[in-house]
Amino acid sequence: MNKKTIDPTSSPWAAFGVQLRRSREAVGLTQVQLAKKVGCTASHLSYVELAHRPPSLQLAELADQELKTGGTLVLMYWQLKHTALLEGFPEYANYEARAEQIKLFEINVIPGLLQTRAYASAIEAGYVRQGSTAPEQAAERVDFRIARQQVLDRTPPPFLHAVLDESCLSRIIGGREVMLEQLTHLEAFAGRPNVVIQVAPYSLGENRPFIRPVTLLTMPNHKMLAYLETEQRGYIDRDSQPTRELDRSYDRLVVEAMNQADSLATISSVRRKLEWMSN
Repeated sequence: MNKKTIDPTSSPWAAFGVQLRRSREAVGLTQVQLAKKVGCTASHLSYVELAHRPPSLQLAELADQELKTGGTLVLMYWQLKHTALLEGFPEYANYEARAEQIKLFEINVIPGLLQTRAYASAIEAGYVRQGSTAPEQAAERVDFRIARQQVLDRTPPPFLHAVLDESCLSRIIGGREVMLEQLTHLEAFAGRPNVVIQVAPYSLGENRPFIRPVTLLTMPNHKMLAYLETEQRGYIDRDSQPTRELDRSYDRLVVEAMNQADSLATISSVRRKLEWMSN
C-alpha cells in the first residue's frame, strides 16, 4: 500500500499529523490498532495524520498515553490551536519537550513547569485585571502551561535543575491557600530523583549572576540552547559562545545558592509561616 508523504510545513496541522504517524509507526501499531485504543475510526485517524482534519484534545491525550510520547502530542495541540503565547515561546516549548536536561533560573514567580493550576490561574487572572490579557487568552495560557508539565512524567524523564530566587517564595500569588498548595507542590517535586530545586537567597545581592530568568536545555544530541525573554518576545540561542557563557554563569549560581537540603528547609519554613498566618 502506498503511503502518502506529508510535508510538515504545508499546513498548521500537518506537523501534528506527521508526528502522530511517526510515533505510531515507531511502536509498530497500524491505524486500525491505534484507532481502537483512542476511541475513533481508522478513517478519522487517517484524516488527522494527513492533516485533513484537526485532532481533538482527547485524541491527542489518548495517543500520547498509548504511544508513550511524553505529552508531545498534547503540547503540539495547544501550540497549534492557540495564539495567546509569547512570540518565540512555542518554538522553545518544542525543544523543551525533547530535552534531556532542563536548567532554569526564575525570579519573582515559581517556574511554569512547577506551577499548580491554581497558581498559574492566579497569575493570568492578574493580567486580565490589568487589561493586558483577555480572559480566553489567560485560560489558553494556563492550559498550555499545564500541558507542558507532562514532559516531566515521560519515560525516561528529563533532569530538571531549578534555581529559584528567594523572591519566588516571598511573593504571595493568589492568596495564602493558593500559595500554600504551591509550596507543598514544590516540596513534593523536590523528592523526585530527577529534580533538584535550590533557592538563591537575597543575601547574594549584586553577586547573583543573572538579572533576568534564564533557561538552558541540553538536547539528545548533546547540543545546548538558551532561552531568554523580554516583555515582547522570547529568544532562543543555539549552542553558541553566549550560551556556553550562560552555562558557566549558571554553574556559579548553583555554587552560590543554598544546597538542596537548606533550600527545602527554606521552602518549608515559608509554608509553615503561611499556615500559622492562616490559623
